[in-house]
Amino acid sequence: MKRRNILIGMGAVALGVSVGGAYALVQRPEGGPQGAADTPAPQLAAAGDMQLFEDDRILGAPDAPITILEYSSLTCPHCASFHRGTLPQVKTDWIDTGKARLVYRHYPLDQLALRAAAAANCIEGDGFFGFLDVLFNNQPQWSRSQDPIGALQQFAALAGLSPEAFQACIVDETTITRILEVQRDGRDTYEVASTPSFVINGQRVIGARSYDEFAAVLTQFAPDA
Repeated sequence: MKRRNILIGMGAVALGVSVGGAYALVQRPEGGPQGAADTPAPQLAAAGDMQLFEDDRILGAPDAPITILEYSSLTCPHCASFHRGTLPQVKTDWIDTGKARLVYRHYPLDQLALRAAAAANCIEGDGFFGFLDVLFNNQPQWSRSQDPIGALQQFAALAGLSPEAFQACIVDETTITRILEVQRDGRDTYEVASTPSFVINGQRVIGARSYDEFAAVLTQFAPDA
C-alpha cells in the first residue's frame, strides 16, 4: 500500500481543525491498512484497567500510582503547546516525584507527523523523550519548512541518527504499521479523535490544558488527595 494512503486507511484525514485546545481529524469508518497485524497482547495492566504494550515509551517510575496515556501528533500545535507550557511542571511535580508516569503514544494527523513519529521510534532510551522535546519546541522550524523532511533530518542528527539511519527509519514498513496500529487502538479503545488527548487512570481528558487544570485531574487519583 502506498504510504500516502495509509492514514486514510486508518480513518485519519489531515484537515487540522482546531477544536477547544485540540487538533481534530475527520474519521472514516473503515479499518487499518491491509495486512496489518493485530495489536499485540498487552504486557501489563495499568491503573484504571488501562493496558500497556511492550513497546510503549514510558517516562517515570513503573510503580507510579497515576498513569497518563498521551496521544499526540508531532505536527499538532496544541500538542506542542502542552509540551512547552504544561508538561515541564507536570514532570517536576508529578513524574519526577514518582506520583505519575507518562505513556506517550503517537497519533499522527498527517504524513509528516507519521514520518516524524517513525524517526522518533528509532531513538532508544531517554533520548526518545529528548527528541520529542526538541521537535515540539522547534515545531514551526521543521513542520513549516519548505523542505520539512530535510529539516526533520537535521534535528534527528542532533539525536544521533545518521542520514542513512534517518532515511531508513522514516520508510520502515514495520515501524509505520505499528504506529498506525497503536493509533487505531487509541481510536477504538478510548475514542481518541483529536490531539492532544489523554487518558488518566481511565478518565479521558481532551485538549491542551493549563498546568492547574491538568493537575486538578491528577489530584483526583493521588493517594494522599
